[in-house]
Amino acid sequence: MAKVDEQIQINSHKHKKMFIGVVWNCPGEIKLLLSALLFLCSIITVFQFFPSYIRDLRGCAAVPPPSTVVELLATSAPRIQNKKLDDVVLDGGVIKRNFKGYGSAAYNFILMSAYRGGGDTFAVVGLSSKPLHLFARPTYVCEWVPHPATANNKNISVAGYKILPDWGYGRVYTVVVVNCTFPFPVGEDGSGGQLLVHASTSGGGDTDFNVSDTFEALVEAPGSFHASQLDVPPKYEYLYCGSPLYGDLSPQRVREWIAYHVNLFGERSHFVIHDAGGVHRDVMEVLRPWIEKGYVTLQDIKEEERFDGYYHNQFLVVNDCLHRYRFVAKWMFFFDVDEFLYVPKETTIKDVTDSLLGYTQFSIEQRTMSNKLCYLDDDPGKIYRKWGIEKMVYKDTKRGIRRDRKYAIQPRNVFATGVHMSQNLKGRTMHKMDGKITYYHYHGTISERREPCRQLVNTTSENVDGTPYVVDTTMREAAGAVKRFELRTIGPVLLKTRQ
Repeated sequence: MAKVDEQIQINSHKHKKMFIGVVWNCPGEIKLLLSALLFLCSIITVFQFFPSYIRDLRGCAAVPPPSTVVELLATSAPRIQNKKLDDVVLDGGVIKRNFKGYGSAAYNFILMSAYRGGGDTFAVVGLSSKPLHLFARPTYVCEWVPHPATANNKNISVAGYKILPDWGYGRVYTVVVVNCTFPFPVGEDGSGGQLLVHASTSGGGDTDFNVSDTFEALVEAPGSFHASQLDVPPKYEYLYCGSPLYGDLSPQRVREWIAYHVNLFGERSHFVIHDAGGVHRDVMEVLRPWIEKGYVTLQDIKEEERFDGYYHNQFLVVNDCLHRYRFVAKWMFFFDVDEFLYVPKETTIKDVTDSLLGYTQFSIEQRTMSNKLCYLDDDPGKIYRKWGIEKMVYKDTKRGIRRDRKYAIQPRNVFATGVHMSQNLKGRTMHKMDGKITYYHYHGTISERREPCRQLVNTTSENVDGTPYVVDTTMREAAGAVKRFELRTIGPVLLKTRQ
């Protein structure tokens, strides 16, 4: 029995030596792999004897999802820690309390754009903290840096004049237009230069500090500007500055609106549309033919949604439009895409504006239309194929209420503008238009992608919830000519447009 055991041990020893020999004679790659496995197993064996709080490495092993890796890297950078000031006991036992501020609640200035207003003047358009302007007195200094700077061509600085055109409607941010007017023309010889703005809080937010931020508002490359450019006759007779479009807009309502107004304003007109999220694929299909024809410019402004201002920063957008296009249009119009301008049949829009050349601004009265009632005068199955302006013909006739107006301006005489009128202009304003021009307002009909008719009636008057309505077929009668104009101008490409 002892011999058997001895034989087994000898054989086992031989097998071990044989295994080691085989492994040792293997290629180097296998040696490396087996050595790594042996090391890993050793680590796992030793790890079992560690205390439980050391073995729990789940927090270290957790890998952030890819979308947060950049955030992790950004937030893990070392930061300067502001030491908290301790309270101090003064003579007489008085405890002096201390306060320490951290971070910033809003930006001092958010630049959207800057434009020349003349040889010696510029307009800088942006947003700024509303509480800063409401409760403090921030200031702006404009500096022109010529190119090249010489002994006879030095930097010049002036105090900027700020305009707050949003009538106090701002939220976290309010709209600011900074007018920079120098005592003499700068850069008008085409030499180029740079406009800097120094924005100071003047102690707003913390009276111990006058925080000042300097930013580059405008750069003119040599040869990019010459004073003669300001005297060129405007390219357009009429230019439309649109408010931000947002939401799930109806392509059919947009189709009706653009065709109607291109027909109204004529060949020397242009429309600037601002997309704040409302120009989805189907709306884009409606606008594309007019863009290709040169009637429409579409601007993507969705980035402004980062900053909490009034109504998708509406005042910011219209002021940018004013200064961006002030030298390319004779008249600028401001109204919405659920509003349709109208001039009597015996006149044209040019007749109206030519009679008002002595005025910088004129306002336009509203005719409020029902956005639910539709006039049924033929087969109910056909009414849904009609345009909105053909079937929504019930006009609100309630008396004694104030209705919003829209307006038009000659932009070269305007320094800043609003939604319903401008209060910062040079010249006169005409409000009493005596029916020369009005606008029909179909409130809310563009913001829903469905049939606008909620109730079909065939009476000439109707009373709904205490509001009297009467039939007004003015826009209905204009629809036929607009349809023919659309077909003649861009062809049948939009005939199958859906709600």
